[in-house]
Amino acid sequence: MTHTILVVEDEEKIGRILQLELEHEGYAVLHANNGRDGLEMGLAGGWDLMLLDIMLPELNGLEVLRRIRQNGCQQPVILLTARDAVPDRVSGLDQGANDYVTKPFAIEELLARIRNLLRMASLQKASPEAGGGSLAPDDEVHVDSLTMNIRTRQVKREEHQIELTPKEFDLLFYLISHQGEVLSREKILSEVWGYDFIGDTNVVDVYIRYLRQKVDQGYSCKLIHTLRGVGYLVKNGEPSS
Repeated sequence: MTHTILVVEDEEKIGRILQLELEHEGYAVLHANNGRDGLEMGLAGGWDLMLLDIMLPELNGLEVLRRIRQNGCQQPVILLTARDAVPDRVSGLDQGANDYVTKPFAIEELLARIRNLLRMASLQKASPEAGGGSLAPDDEVHVDSLTMNIRTRQVKREEHQIELTPKEFDLLFYLISHQGEVLSREKILSEVWGYDFIGDTNVVDVYIRYLRQKVDQGYSCKLIHTLRGVGYLVKNGEPSS
């Protein structure tokens, strides 16, 4: 299956390089050079992943992102940002971006992130057989009192809605897909983030803390557990140790 990448980038040189590199890797490429065209093409569908520059003419990338998410688009989006645009990166992740790369970027790293997000998207469409989670006909994964709807990306525990960022959802889905298996920080980084944070596996600890606050806090049975010095795992209906 050939995946289609929508590139929304106004810098002609960068857009051309991206198109050539992506086509060399076997992807089909759509290209928009301003925000309004990017939004129109994004809402039209027919793409599997979007590379979205933040600084765009006519409509900035964050507004494009906000509108496509508002319209129910769940395909992965990678933001292309300036190195010093920390507030933009944070805002983008909060509004539903799956990842970001800073300019100038190494094309190998970008390709690795693309492969990872496309792989995660494919996993979410498939039954997580390896992890012991159950996939119901309505695309729901159940672990104890927690339910994840893979199609709508809604998460509930005991009928209480849980709001997760895209990366929190991906991490929780990965943990549940490998229910009962102890996963190292390095393994989680490789499979969920798709690239190495050299010397900085602490990002996993941070996101695990976020998940615990949203998923386990207030419940006697904790789903997310730590095996000290080894990694993390999800266990079905285990009391807190």
